[in-house]
Amino acid sequence: MYVQSAEAPRRKPVTVPLLRAMKARGEKIVALTCYDASFAVHLDEAGVDIALVGDSLGMVVQGRASTLPVTLDDMVYHTALVARGLAAALLIADLPFMSFRDPDTALASSARLMAEGGAAMIKLEGGADWVCEVIARLAAHDVPVCAHLGLTPQSVHKLGGYRMQGRDDHAASRLRAQARAVSDAGAELLVLESVPAALAEEITHEVPVPTIGIGAGAACDGQVLVLYDMLGITPGRRPKFSKDFLAGRGSVREAIAAYAEEVRAGRFPGSEQTAG
Repeated sequence: MYVQSAEAPRRKPVTVPLLRAMKARGEKIVALTCYDASFAVHLDEAGVDIALVGDSLGMVVQGRASTLPVTLDDMVYHTALVARGLAAALLIADLPFMSFRDPDTALASSARLMAEGGAAMIKLEGGADWVCEVIARLAAHDVPVCAHLGLTPQSVHKLGGYRMQGRDDHAASRLRAQARAVSDAGAELLVLESVPAALAEEITHEVPVPTIGIGAGAACDGQVLVLYDMLGITPGRRPKFSKDFLAGRGSVREAIAAYAEEVRAGRFPGSEQTAG
């Protein structure tokens, strides 16, 4: 069970309406992935707004080559772990590959992540018509949804690798249309991954819901990184859009707090972490 340390100031819980209010006020939203209770405590006490249990756990925790093998059981398990460490941050959990292939399946999968895992919102990838139908069904049943566009890791084989999306005019127009479509369908939040900064800025101004960027420039309403990447402990080469916040600092909590402060001050991402 979470016990807040004596030196940590108490925060009000982050809610979906609060995120919309933050966008309206121009306040940056700070998000990080998280996969267990111990790191969740550090996120919460460092003032992170959103803890995302991403299916990225398949790669950084399970050591797999992609997110595709991650199961719904895996996601429920790790979401429940993170929930035990949080007191204020909003908990979002990914719907893994093929767990939202139709509205009924998506509703059943989301029910498990929320009822068993303790998630306050679910995240799903894509902006096709069938995905918008899924979002509409979930929204109709009061399931808050975070959409995810741009580089969608569950589509890695179709995309031909982990590549920036929306570079040409046709692809950019398609992403802008999908962003409006998922918002109209009822999504409350939108992750934009690996898209040109100028395109992410346009989408951020065009949709009423907050945008959370990862490799999408500084103009998004918030930022998210994979926790292990920003601590510099991911095996192999760190993504170009990330930064090692642990380097030169004495603790994990200091690194997370530094990340939160740089996002809120508009210093992260900088030009070296931004493409397009």
